Amino acid sequence: MANSYDTVVIGGGIVGIAASRLLAQKGLSCAVLEKDSVGSHASGFAYGGLHPYSGSDIPGHLTGMARRGYELHEELAGTLPETTGVNTEYRRKSTLSLAFTEREVASARAHLDWMRTEGADAEWLDGDGLQAAEPRVSPQALGAVLNASTAEVEPYRFLLALAQDAESLGVEILNRRATGLTRSGESATGVTLDNGDVLACGSALLAAGPWTEALATASGTSVGIRPLKGQILRLDALGEPYELSIGWAGNYVTSKPDGLVWAGTTEEDIGFDENTTAEARDAVMEGLLQMVPGLADARLVKQTACLRPISGDGLPVIGALPGWEGVTVCTGAGRKGILLGPAMAEMAVAMLTGGQPNDDHTAFGPDRFA
Repeated sequence: MANSYDTVVIGGGIVGIAASRLLAQKGLSCAVLEKDSVGSHASGFAYGGLHPYSGSDIPGHLTGMARRGYELHEELAGTLPETTGVNTEYRRKSTLSLAFTEREVASARAHLDWMRTEGADAEWLDGDGLQAAEPRVSPQALGAVLNASTAEVEPYRFLLALAQDAESLGVEILNRRATGLTRSGESATGVTLDNGDVLACGSALLAAGPWTEALATASGTSVGIRPLKGQILRLDALGEPYELSIGWAGNYVTSKPDGLVWAGTTEEDIGFDENTTAEARDAVMEGLLQMVPGLADARLVKQTACLRPISGDGLPVIGALPGWEGVTVCTGAGRKGILLGPAMAEMAVAMLTGGQPNDDHTAFGPDRFA
């Protein structure tokens, strides 16, 4: 471990690892501090759907960032397996977004019109067309948007590949817990560790997911971040894999390369509780069976829970930590962390190194919560 670094990144999730890799590519010395292990929280347990045309605040402030994240995933899918030997299981996979009521049909059709203006390869399927596309979907569905401009990745493999590539560029990934920051005047000078040591640095990136708020509080401010718990089921089901990902009202079901059907997810605003629950299992199954009734006999293989970082207004938090020079915050992607992570890291690194972010970042500033 070096005595000092150009930048210390706090957090070994997708944002922190992606940012460290970009910093190293710029020739900067960088250490990543992760209190557990790389990908041991939300980034390693997510579904990994890459859907740039749907979700909270799309269309809205996240439209450009979602598109950029999708582009970066496509680029990384072509380079990371070659440089690291890790198969990230990236694949283009179309999605079906179901509608069960006339109100849902109207909303879906309106959103489809917007998607097409943005260049999405998408179309409307009525009941007959939907059954032809996926006969196992509930016959109660009135129709669906079929979107071919979507993809999937295996988040944990993707994160391992990013970390391995970052290390090959000189990044040090340290299994240590950061407790705060040091400074001279308003300028950051180091990061304090749980054993009392200080890692000297010229700048720092706070990318510790929902734990970022504790670091901000220790530094005398707030960034408005809290945990949003999500639980996912992995099921063993008879029949052929689902060639399309199926979604409805925040629920999804998809077949993954591990041979299992993945279904999710919950949104539980209950603090730092990472335990799985029977209530969440039943809620996910209820949504799943609304979409695909034939999965009633599927066998539950695994249930996982993780804590996603979310802000008070649902937008990411990216920008200078109020009152601190040289400290940037980057977190708060909620349910879209895997899609947005590389683009968020790119924006944060541009801020750290005096560059110009590719997208308008003013809506994401931490000072809105300070």
